Amino acid sequence: MKHKLTFPDGFWWGAASSGPQTEGWAGKKHENVMDTWYRTSRKDFFDGVGPDVASDFYHTYPEDFKLMKEIGMNSFRTSVQWTRLIKDLETGEADPEGVKFYKDMIAKAKKNGIELILNLHHFDMPTELLEKYGGWQSKHVVDLFKKFAKTAFEEFGDDVRYWTTFNEPMVIPEAGWLYGFHYPKLVGQGKEAVEIIGNINLASAKAIKAYRDSKKNGEIGIILNLTPAYPESDSKEDAAAAKFADEFFNQSFLDPAIKGEFPKDLEELLRKDGVLWDLSEEDRKTIAENTVDFLGVNYYHPKRVRAPKNPDKYENWMPDRYFEEYEWKEGRINPYRGWEIFPKAIYDIAKNVQDNYGNIKWFISENGMGVEGEERFRKEDGSIEDDYRIDFYNEHLAHLHKAIEEGSNCFGFHAWTAMDCWSWNNAYKNRYGFIGVDLGDQSRKIKKSGRWLKEVSDENAILIEDELMPKF
Repeated sequence: MKHKLTFPDGFWWGAASSGPQTEGWAGKKHENVMDTWYRTSRKDFFDGVGPDVASDFYHTYPEDFKLMKEIGMNSFRTSVQWTRLIKDLETGEADPEGVKFYKDMIAKAKKNGIELILNLHHFDMPTELLEKYGGWQSKHVVDLFKKFAKTAFEEFGDDVRYWTTFNEPMVIPEAGWLYGFHYPKLVGQGKEAVEIIGNINLASAKAIKAYRDSKKNGEIGIILNLTPAYPESDSKEDAAAAKFADEFFNQSFLDPAIKGEFPKDLEELLRKDGVLWDLSEEDRKTIAENTVDFLGVNYYHPKRVRAPKNPDKYENWMPDRYFEEYEWKEGRINPYRGWEIFPKAIYDIAKNVQDNYGNIKWFISENGMGVEGEERFRKEDGSIEDDYRIDFYNEHLAHLHKAIEEGSNCFGFHAWTAMDCWSWNNAYKNRYGFIGVDLGDQSRKIKKSGRWLKEVSDENAILIEDELMPKF
């Protein structure tokens, strides 16, 4: 039996990507931290592939927007690169070549009927600001980010109605200072990571204030990767571990963005441990007065947690002293990424936002399935038969639809991603796109999932088998 699930009128059907993962280095005046990482340590990247060319969106965007229109996309999120738009990082002066590129890119999206959502920061801190000031450890860099944001709003704010400040800000301290899988690849720097969390929240609020001060006719939000923390058991110890993991990895950005304040229990714990962020009363006032208009949620997998077996093993403060992760024996795992596939979490996120965050309007800003070796599924005409991706999206969308039926204020679904794109040190190991990219000649080919998206967008509905429907 098949079910037709219809979504609200005006629903966004689209995809997300970013400047540093698609544009390539052409025309840029500064390096970001990912550029520097690749230039100095190419062996860290799968098959040695870096962001120097990426998907060459800098040159191919006119064709790419036509393909997005062809597969039914009505919206697309990408980012303005700090290192491309700004000529003088201290003053925020724009680079004319960068302005020209983004203005034409915005015009081509509009010509194809695609609503652009422009994000300001996607893990792409200018390297010289990291080396000179410590990046997000510095309040001065917070103020430089506000100057960059102000320039972006001045140049493009009349043509772009939807903005976001940061994409997955928790990944910056988590990957760069706690666990060392992103540049600068530091490990165990817990106090510094907490300071970065505070400063990024302040930077986001200052950018929001700059947008509101600009009097542009649009809205501004933030993109958060939310990983619901599920405890291993009903014990109070496991419940406490899940509560901490949720507060640290999710609510430390979610609460300031929507409520204008940090979780009180988390602040109390961090203060007790001597690692609380250094925010003045004026800083806190800025955060309180500059909350988001809407929320974007990136969801890929849940977090399975329990009480830590050895909480005192860390020399420096680490969040891991309060929880540890484990692999749920009943979980389905994407073998190419090692991530659990758990669509119900998308329902749980929706209900959490509805019940605990004023039912603020929000959208799924990323959701996707990366698969290695997709050429195995290539047909004679060159297209990819990615039925696994279609099933993945249908199952997640069915859970999202259930939450919307119950009153969740969700207005869109963006997949990761439109075209196969470069993904940090994983490079092109796992492909995610609706549109395949041949790295040899940068040619594009629509996958089966792209044709599926066209049908979904045209109908504003999904048609799925009974076995993919929520069973709770």
